[in-house]
Amino acid sequence: MASKTGLKLVTRDNGGVDIAFRADVLAGLAQAQKAVPARWLYDDAGSQLFEDITQIPEYYPTRAETEILQRRGKEFAQLIGPDRAVVEFGSGSSVKTPLLLRAINPAAYVPLDISGDFLRAAADDLAVKFPGLPVYPVEADFMRKVALPDAVAQIPKLGFFPGSTIGNLVARTAVDLLRTMRETLGEGSQLLIGMDLIKDRQTLRAAYDDAGGVTRAFNLNLARRINRELDGTIPLGQLRHEARWNDEFARIEMHLVAQADMKFAVSGRDFAMRKGDSIHTENSHKFGKRSSATLLLAGGWTPTRRWTDTSQRFSLILAEATIPRSAP
Repeated sequence: MASKTGLKLVTRDNGGVDIAFRADVLAGLAQAQKAVPARWLYDDAGSQLFEDITQIPEYYPTRAETEILQRRGKEFAQLIGPDRAVVEFGSGSSVKTPLLLRAINPAAYVPLDISGDFLRAAADDLAVKFPGLPVYPVEADFMRKVALPDAVAQIPKLGFFPGSTIGNLVARTAVDLLRTMRETLGEGSQLLIGMDLIKDRQTLRAAYDDAGGVTRAFNLNLARRINRELDGTIPLGQLRHEARWNDEFARIEMHLVAQADMKFAVSGRDFAMRKGDSIHTENSHKFGKRSSATLLLAGGWTPTRRWTDTSQRFSLILAEATIPRSAP
C-alpha cells in the first residue's frame, strides 16, 4: 500500500473559520470594486463544480491539456527524468495527473490543496491507481511557502501546476506565487505549468459562461460559501453570473452582478451594492509565447520547453529553477 500522510496547515479560529478566508472577503468587499481572490471559489462544493466544468463541451482547456499530456509522454520522461517527487499545486485531476505520473515514473506524489476533503479524496484515488507510489497529501494555502513532508526533503522536485490556474492571478500576484513555488520546491527543481493561449472572444466567453449553467453555479457557490462560513446574508437570488473579456489585460473576468440595490452583512460587518455593481471573483489571463516566458522569468523560472495542442489553444511549459546571478 502507498504511504499517505495528511499534513494540515490551514489556520482557523476557535469557531473553525479559515482566518485568511475571512480577512480576504472582508477586505475585498470593502473596496470600491468589490473582489474576492479566486482561490476561495474552491471549497469542496466549488472543487467538485470545477471538475464538472472540465467536462462541459464549451470548456476546451482540459481537453487540450490532456491531449498534450497524452501525446508528449516520452518527451516528458526524457526531459524530466525518473525519481522526482511530483508536487502538484492543487488536487490532481483524475485524468491529467495519472498521465504525467505514468510518463515519468516519480519517487513520490505530494498534492497540495486548500480544500481538505477534496484533497484527501483525490489523494486516495491516486493511491489506488498507483499502489506502489508514496502519496503525501498536504492541506495548505500554497500562495505561501509550504513545508513539504520530511520524506521528500532530499528528493529532487517537479512542480505540476496544470489548468492555466496561474492565469487566475494578476501579474504581480502570479510572480509572487511563482517565487513562492520556487521556495517550496528548492534548488534544482523543475516546474511543468499550463498556460491558456489568446484566441477568439466567442470561444473564450462560451468557456466561462456555458449553456448548461455549470460555471454560473460555480461562481454563485462563492456567495453561498460566504453566507455559510462567515455568517453572511448576501441575497443569492439578486446576483447574476457574468463573464467579460477585458482586452487591455488579455483576460476573461468573472463577476457576480447585483440585479437590484442590496444590503447585506458578513462576519458582523455591513455592506451595500447598487444595481449593476459587481463582486469580481476571478480572472483568467490568456498568454502568448513572450508573455508566458516573461512571467516565468520574473518568478525565478527559466523556460526550457513549450508544447501546444494540435489546435494551438493551450500550452504546457517546462521550466527549471533559475540559478541566482549577480550580473545581468
